[in-house]
Amino acid sequence: MTDQAELVRRLRAAGCVFAEEEAEILLESATGDDLEGLLARRVAGEPLEQVVGWARFAGLRVKVRPGVFVPRVRTERLVEVALAHHPRPEVVVDLCCGSGALGLAFLVGVEKSIELHAADLTAEAVDCARDNLEGRGEVHRGDLYAALPDHLRGRIDVLLANTPYVPTSALGLLPPEARLHEPTSALDGGADGLDLARRVLAEANDWLAPGGAVHIEASDDQAPTLVDHAVACGLHAEVDGSVVTATRSTQPRSPRR
Repeated sequence: MTDQAELVRRLRAAGCVFAEEEAEILLESATGDDLEGLLARRVAGEPLEQVVGWARFAGLRVKVRPGVFVPRVRTERLVEVALAHHPRPEVVVDLCCGSGALGLAFLVGVEKSIELHAADLTAEAVDCARDNLEGRGEVHRGDLYAALPDHLRGRIDVLLANTPYVPTSALGLLPPEARLHEPTSALDGGADGLDLARRVLAEANDWLAPGGAVHIEASDDQAPTLVDHAVACGLHAEVDGSVVTATRSTQPRSPRR
């Protein structure tokens, strides 16, 4: 049987920077005689979270499957900002939901019952999000807003959108565990990384309730561009760290001509 010191040694030899922490997680997650199998997958380069089947996110254990984007610790800030802006929302949507981690963390963090919807393009992500939400929200499959039921138009108070924001030219610079084991659709944000974020903002006014807001994660370099685009879409926009918040006005919109 492999002990913890041997696990750490083999993980470190494979280039795992946080070998001690990973060894603890592998030992915690292994059942029966499958520790060697889990270790072999990790040493071969699979993301630890996909190997053990879960990720830590916002104090929660979120289920993660192969082929599903692994939620990052930095994205916890997106949930924190959204909760601070909307302490008592009615309708919340997690767009590009992946595992459903953002919607789940918001659901746990808000101090009231909410109507929660999540959506993603891939069947793997939709199935994983349904596992994590366990019937506490509806999960839909489709391309951005096209996945959502029409009755949500004009009713969304909080829209969490962890859209892919890696520029296409930078995909090759990602660590192999992301580049080779996570879906490209969850990473590739187009030429400047903001293709999907722009699409989310372009239709936001039609889906948000008055005073509702979109919260999108972006890099420090991308945030000013995203703010300018949000303003051009008729939204009020601000930046808090890595999170761009774009809010619909509470005033009635002028009729279109």
